[in-house]
Amino acid sequence: MARYYIGYDCGTMGTKVAIYADDSTLVAEAYRPHEIKYPRPGWAEMDPEQFYRVVTECIRECMNTSKIDPGGVRGISCSGIICGFLPIDDDWNAVGPYIPYLDGRAKSEAKHVSENLDPLWAEESGNADIGSYMPPMFCKWLLNNNSDFRKKTKKLVTGAHYVMGKLGGLKAKDAFIDYAHMSGWVIGFDARKRNWSEKQMDLLEIPYEILPECKKPWDVVGTLTREEAEKTGLREGIPLVAGAGDIMQSNLGSGVIDVGMCSDVAGTASIFTFAVPDFRREVTEKKVIINAMATFEDHYMYWSFIPAGGLSLRWFRDEVLMQKGDEEFYERMNKLAEKTPIGAEYSLFFPFLQGRSSPAWPNASAAWVGLYGSNNYATLWRSILESIAFEYLSYVEILRSVGIELKKVVGTGGGSKGAFWNQIKSDVLNAPYVTLQRTEGAVLGNALLAAYGVGDIKDLKNTISQWIKVKRTFSPIKQNNDAYMRIYRMREKILNGPLYEIFDMIQELHQIQVPD
Repeated sequence: MARYYIGYDCGTMGTKVAIYADDSTLVAEAYRPHEIKYPRPGWAEMDPEQFYRVVTECIRECMNTSKIDPGGVRGISCSGIICGFLPIDDDWNAVGPYIPYLDGRAKSEAKHVSENLDPLWAEESGNADIGSYMPPMFCKWLLNNNSDFRKKTKKLVTGAHYVMGKLGGLKAKDAFIDYAHMSGWVIGFDARKRNWSEKQMDLLEIPYEILPECKKPWDVVGTLTREEAEKTGLREGIPLVAGAGDIMQSNLGSGVIDVGMCSDVAGTASIFTFAVPDFRREVTEKKVIINAMATFEDHYMYWSFIPAGGLSLRWFRDEVLMQKGDEEFYERMNKLAEKTPIGAEYSLFFPFLQGRSSPAWPNASAAWVGLYGSNNYATLWRSILESIAFEYLSYVEILRSVGIELKKVVGTGGGSKGAFWNQIKSDVLNAPYVTLQRTEGAVLGNALLAAYGVGDIKDLKNTISQWIKVKRTFSPIKQNNDAYMRIYRMREKILNGPLYEIFDMIQELHQIQVPD
């Protein structure tokens, strides 16, 4: 009988499910969008049941489309948003919303922790900066402001693992998190032990008993229940493999598996990662790049992100130009922007619609500077594209300063479909930028992890190396890099000088009461 594996990825903007055969053939896939709620300025929440509903709908759709024998499905694994959690009760019922990294309500908690606590995490977690987007800060905010939170909460789980617990009929006592998902907490764990740090949790005053048990990504954490099998069209008893964070699994599914390789996850949040042999205090002290535990145990992953990187492009389409739902819009804009000069006619965009998390600037907001009457929507579009690349360069410059070089950047996510943007990133970063023949990313990595977790494959790296092939390589153009570096140096002066002060002054406007 043929063998199949299911992977699901609960991302920010939507969930994707795919079924793969044991030779890496994509048998079926399905996608559902998510709704993000913004109940107050700076807040962001998601309905936990939404994750479960879309996963089960997509599995059922894939089974109906593929018409494969349910008896051939050998395992299910997952990935999801790493910076976020939701609380559950004893019976695995959600007792609050899922709070993602887009949320900024915990500014005062982040400020207190940053200014008053001994940063034990700088040594143990490899991270020194404290931002309001971090799950420990959400947790402290809830403890400080929601009396029901501590009364009702038995455990905290990720969105993807909430779904897995529902599929397996788990209870709070079974709650788990893999160490890659744990990295999304940024602090609170011991990276070398790949487990929670009791010392840090005591320091943060977060009850250790509400934390889920740490698992390895390939550990089997349960089996599919009869009820869920009937809902999804699967068979009862399929092993459920813990999975890993979406960034890490995107790296696995894209072949970013060796030290010196980097990835650009060009999605809603623009995420840049670096595979490194170990984390270093010189980088930690910069308080910009985040240390994380990769899916593999033999290296670490530095990463940083722009919360509204790709979201800035969608915002420009939907809210500024009022072209919501036009899926051809992005490529049309890329073609128009390609005709504009490097530097977008001296206009600079700062993509902080949901704040700046790396480094953590609590008052940062989006801004354009340097606009003239000659600017139009094409130059503004180019300025948004360039802004993401410039933010990436600020991360790369830190690593280059300690001798870490980029061998190549692998582009994934929807943004990597645009050749024009890929070339901008190659020119700005002065590094080869490659796209892949197959771009399933995390769901492919999840299916591979499911096969590994149930023992059907023996070597993750060797297998994915056979499956992944380069589609196109974008090489940096020297004169473009020279021009971009001059712009970048001035941009950094503007951003870290007068604009930083302006962000603080803009925040003061939020205190002004205005009539409805």
